[in-house]
Amino acid sequence: MPVENLVQHFGAVEDPRCGGKIEHRLTDILVIAVCAVIACAESWDDIALYGRSKLDWLRTFLELPNGIPSHDTFRRVFMLIDPEAFEAGFTAWTGSLMAGFEREVVAIDGKTIRRSFDRGREQSPLHVVSAWASAQGLVLGQRCVDGKSNEITARGFWDTGLKPTPPERAFEAVAGDTQPG
Repeated sequence: MPVENLVQHFGAVEDPRCGGKIEHRLTDILVIAVCAVIACAESWDDIALYGRSKLDWLRTFLELPNGIPSHDTFRRVFMLIDPEAFEAGFTAWTGSLMAGFEREVVAIDGKTIRRSFDRGREQSPLHVVSAWASAQGLVLGQRCVDGKSNEITARGFWDTGLKPTPPERAFEAVAGDTQPG
């Protein structure tokens, strides 16, 4: 089952909480949060509600010795965990989902996030490059990039483990260019 694989991939994320105060396993918290967000949860309250409503199903692959954590617990844990370790576990899990599929087109697209700038703080808008598995309808990954550059300048994006063959040719085909910038 793909969700059981998620439990395995998050096993490597280090728990930063104090040992004597832990009521809920870190893996349980991370898996519930990912499942809830996939099911369109948009807040910590939504994540906790999802966990309570899916408790019987979640217990088929999670231990949950003290039930579902509160929304505050989800928030505190996500403030403490290493985001790169979380990303690595999540990326490995999504990569494992693609293992059974044949080779397909991976679209690379850059977007500027609307209303992400702040003139008062002289903060420019957020620019993101995404890799999209077209046939599966799955975002393989996203990265913030400096300025409003084109997709070719985000070649470092492929260091995340996304490896089309060869990545440079994919960029050139999408962007119609062979030189960065």
